[in-house]
Amino acid sequence: MSQTQKKNSSNGETKPRTSFLNRFLRGSKFMSSKPESRKESNDLETTDFQPCNETQKTATLDTARPLTSEMECGPSMEEKEQFLQKLGRTAVDKCLDLNNCRLTAADLREAGEALGGITDLRELNLSWNSEVGGNLPLTLQKFQEGSKIQALELVGCDLTSEDGAFVGQLLPMMQNLEVLDLSLNRNIGASMNSISQGLRSTSNLKVLKLHSCGLSQESVRLLDAAFRYLGGLKKLDLSCNRELGGGFEDSSALLATLEHLEVLDLHQCSLTANDVASLTQVIPLLSSLQELDLSANKKMGSSSENLLSRLRFLPALKSLLINSCALESETFTTLAEASAYLPALKIFDLSWNKCIGGNLKLLLETLKFLASLRVLRLSSCGLVTEDVALLASVIHTGHLAKLQELDLSYNDGICDAGWAIFCQNVWFLKELTELDISLRPSISRDCGQWFGHLLNAITKLSEITEIGMRRWILLPSQEEELEHFYQDHRHNIHFDLGEFQE
Repeated sequence: MSQTQKKNSSNGETKPRTSFLNRFLRGSKFMSSKPESRKESNDLETTDFQPCNETQKTATLDTARPLTSEMECGPSMEEKEQFLQKLGRTAVDKCLDLNNCRLTAADLREAGEALGGITDLRELNLSWNSEVGGNLPLTLQKFQEGSKIQALELVGCDLTSEDGAFVGQLLPMMQNLEVLDLSLNRNIGASMNSISQGLRSTSNLKVLKLHSCGLSQESVRLLDAAFRYLGGLKKLDLSCNRELGGGFEDSSALLATLEHLEVLDLHQCSLTANDVASLTQVIPLLSSLQELDLSANKKMGSSSENLLSRLRFLPALKSLLINSCALESETFTTLAEASAYLPALKIFDLSWNKCIGGNLKLLLETLKFLASLRVLRLSSCGLVTEDVALLASVIHTGHLAKLQELDLSYNDGICDAGWAIFCQNVWFLKELTELDISLRPSISRDCGQWFGHLLNAITKLSEITEIGMRRWILLPSQEEELEHFYQDHRHNIHFDLGEFQE
């Protein structure tokens, strides 16, 4: 986006033109009408934006009054609509979403000037604009104490450590802040001291996301000290900070003060055995917890038995993700027993834990008590024929009647007889929408006679739309069966057969 300004000619005949960004901001209800001298932008584009939660209303011009010179500087309705079409959003009083707009440093400077006049702004999203990194003070320096801003999102902005320190200085001026998302800015870990100090002034904060921010052990200690000031926090995301491991060993006590916490995401944090031991004392105290993600922490496998046994004290838990944790037989047994005390559980992901193969019967006894279960993922768990036969039996008895998504992919040890038993009973899952039985990338096999049972079952599943069968090879006769199926039944079912089948 070009932001080069034209110089005034000596005779004053040529005037600088107002940039579209500033004209847009000034033309909406929340912007003052003070004229600016900026060039109109030509190529602002965006994709994949997420609209604000507030109801969006298109700002309109006041046509009841005569036009003044200041009003003439604002964009016409047609110009505003063209601008908004480029942005993929609408003008609103309290929300400005400029994510993924390819903003330049000049744009950010202009935006900073414009934001200084916005008094009622509640939500600001500058995510996925890499030029924000190193230029954040230019954009937000005019935010004043008492700001009404409630949501600030700066995801993937290439923020520098200096930007992070600036955020820490800015936070005390944003005491109404409820959502702060700094994810995917790997350089701000070095400025966590400033950020954590600033967080102490945001007592209304409900969502804190620091996914992949380069956090270290010291970062956890600094954040833990800030938790006592964040009693209303409901969502905490510290995931994908691989240097964080070891930080919870002596610094998790204040995490227990987050009595309203509903979501805790610690996946891929390289948690150590001592971290797990420390979290064992804390997580069971978070009685409001609804979503817990501990995935991709390999050292949990041999050290999480006590933690998993205490999950029974989280009756509100709806989502439990423990995939790729290298669980061992003892820890899996403990988890299976504790799961029986989680009546609200809707999502259960145990994928990539090989110890489950041959031992699924331990979990199936628990599944009988999980009437609310909607998603069950058992991908790459080393399942064998006996496991799916037992699963088919549980399905037949109606204990998984609410299941909507079932992932059994990458379990190559199941023979055709096992798949046949499963396919003959899968139709009892009346609410199933997705089923995945794909083979792992290194293996391909011919479909057995069970494919006919699967097609027959699908005719009784009115909700199903997606069936993953990658690397299963259909015989010519089975291809004909599938063609006839499409002719006689619904066409909105997608069979994903991968590269082996057209």
